[in-house]
Amino acid sequence: MGSGLTFEMCATLAILAALLFGLIRDLPTDAVFVGAVVLLAALGIIHPEDAFGGFANSGMLTVAALYVVAAALRETGVMEFVGERFLGHVGTEGKALFSMAAVLIPSAMVLNNTPKVALLVPVLIAWCRKRRISPSRLLMPLSFLSILGGTCSLIGTSTNLVVQGLLIKSRLRPMSMFEIGYVGFPCALLGATYLLTLGRRLLPDRKELIEQLEESRREYLVEMHVQPGCRLVGKTIGKAGLRHLPGLFLIEIDRDGVATGPVGPEEIIRANDRLVFTGIVATIVDLEKIPGLIPAADARYEVSPVKQRGRTLCEAVISPSSPLLGRTVRQTDFRAMYDAAVVAVHRNGARLTNKVGDIELHAGDTLLLQVGPDFTRAYRNNPDFYLISDVEDSRPVRYDRAWPAVIIFLAMITAFVSGKVDIMLAAFLAAGGMIACRCISTADARKSVDWSVLLAIGASFGVGKALEVSGVAKLFAGQLVVLTRPWGPTATMAAIYFGTMVLNELISNNAAAVLAFPFCLESARLLGVNERPFIMAVTLAASYAFASPVGYQTHMMVFGPGGYRFTDFVRVGVPLNLLMMIAAVILIPLIWPFSLSAP
Repeated sequence: MGSGLTFEMCATLAILAALLFGLIRDLPTDAVFVGAVVLLAALGIIHPEDAFGGFANSGMLTVAALYVVAAALRETGVMEFVGERFLGHVGTEGKALFSMAAVLIPSAMVLNNTPKVALLVPVLIAWCRKRRISPSRLLMPLSFLSILGGTCSLIGTSTNLVVQGLLIKSRLRPMSMFEIGYVGFPCALLGATYLLTLGRRLLPDRKELIEQLEESRREYLVEMHVQPGCRLVGKTIGKAGLRHLPGLFLIEIDRDGVATGPVGPEEIIRANDRLVFTGIVATIVDLEKIPGLIPAADARYEVSPVKQRGRTLCEAVISPSSPLLGRTVRQTDFRAMYDAAVVAVHRNGARLTNKVGDIELHAGDTLLLQVGPDFTRAYRNNPDFYLISDVEDSRPVRYDRAWPAVIIFLAMITAFVSGKVDIMLAAFLAAGGMIACRCISTADARKSVDWSVLLAIGASFGVGKALEVSGVAKLFAGQLVVLTRPWGPTATMAAIYFGTMVLNELISNNAAAVLAFPFCLESARLLGVNERPFIMAVTLAASYAFASPVGYQTHMMVFGPGGYRFTDFVRVGVPLNLLMMIAAVILIPLIWPFSLSAP
């Protein structure tokens, strides 16, 4: 084997080893891949057009467009609406896991898993806080179920789209919308069953996380006005979900000038009620996002959905030299002075019980303000305030654009399923439609795209090309075929699946798919069999990485909030990895036979 190595093979193997080392050491993925293809092109192993041709790949471009579509659904509150309701009135951990499986697997067929997990992490943490359940019991299943569902359709995960781009580049038949789901859906059901039974017993129970969630934080006094038409009108306090909000306490209801408190769970909310809370910033931001529920402290608070888009929330601490001292919130003219409106007030060491508008401001008071886009920059060094800081994730939701976003998204899915419109074209039409209908601004659409992921995907195609043209893929595939030939093509496919799965636990899912793809094509050619089963094995193995937090980006999104350790993923993920491998190796040849006459 060694005597047959050429300069191109040695150089490619050296660069590949350096690339894998960099990825395992958590160096920036995009920089590692771009550096690798530049070296490969500089050494003449691949042509420059091959090195950077991946950036025009349809799979990569489709991923870019879907980032914008997902961001628009989040900006318009569509994903928030679904996220808040998917647990319903579930009260136990077991029922929560079942509801997650019932919702996440089907939804992953039409919605990429990464933005969905990003949205649901805070929803699940809030649910756990209310019921004193450790988030470590639900966040790992959230990531696992999203991945399992993502293998049920072409657009469920970026990995499938990357393989689709490789198929098109290799002039092979592209996957249809739900082709991968012939194996992906049974595997998803099997994986969900495991997580609801044995896997649930293996999940860690970090009790200390509950204490961390309940630690004391800065509490504001906030007064919210229930406008006519608000979805809370006619509901009881309990049914409206205001009884056990995390970090928030409903002090009283002011109705027609008469204050009622303490407030019972059966109290019915009416239009024009004023609800007085004390609570933390994060939950006040959630309250402000409920359509028709607006802060009542300052009559100048901007309620128009269109005008709200240019405004955000920030915290400002009043200084001893501020002209606001000694005046009530109602007496201050924040709009004229600062182009801002008071939302809530915090006084360190004291629980404020007055109406917000009647609070007399003191030095050191912290104000939660609705401000214009230039407030922080304009007043950061103003002597009226000690400190000014923006509130994270406080941008107003574009609820008035929710229906256009839903219609555009459903039209995109219909185009995908029909097969009459190219998937990349449909995704870009949807992204353009979201911008044209003002579901998301051009600037926000640009920010929503994870450029580092796209750079890594685009450059990884060049690395895959180098493995092919240098002869490395042929060399390793030949050795693999020799070792597994006595047991037939199923054994070869199982070996490729296992190798891809292990690679996926060390590096990113997309990178594993691109690096394994040339080996599966060459193995099929050497065996003289249909390449389709090998391609499907690589596609599934490149997604089914459950034994390491670095195996998939959604794992890293839940790793910190769930308080997990590396061994937690090993304990729960290794059995699931093996279960998925056995199921895939059995099912794939039944659906895509090895015979060359097979479709």
